Amino acid sequence: MTGLDRNFVAGERHTLGSHRFEADAIIAFARKFDPQRFHVDPVAARDSIFGALCASGWHTTAVWMKKNLEYRPVIEERWKNEGLAIPEYGPSPGVRNLRWLRPVYAGDTITCFMTTTLLRDLPKRPGWNLLEHVGEAENQDGKPVLHFDSAVMMRLPE
Repeated sequence: MTGLDRNFVAGERHTLGSHRFEADAIIAFARKFDPQRFHVDPVAARDSIFGALCASGWHTTAVWMKKNLEYRPVIEERWKNEGLAIPEYGPSPGVRNLRWLRPVYAGDTITCFMTTTLLRDLPKRPGWNLLEHVGEAENQDGKPVLHFDSAVMMRLPE
């Protein structure tokens, strides 16, 4: 393997951070990207299957990505202090099994997590590796709201 196997340990779960969903932000995001009545109209949302204004699943997923990127400097500082190399991040080949497990309502706070599942060499791209992980988020009651499998390409600096 490369030196990345010291940075990424299978089964290691990282807490990326938390975010509180406010009604105004839910509505603003939904107006742009997912203008369904239960995301943009609190009155109409009360009569929907959700019973109240809730965030778009895409909004929840976008918050996870933001928290992931905000966490990167934190973990890189830890690696630096441990004498580990900082990887170069490349593109992601995509997301699989994206599930929005329960609504995220206005006023809810979610905490985002990433768990490393696999790190492997990419033989067709010498020097590059593929980091696979599980992305998750839980609400303030510890109940899961988001789950997906994802990957990102990366390599150590030369």
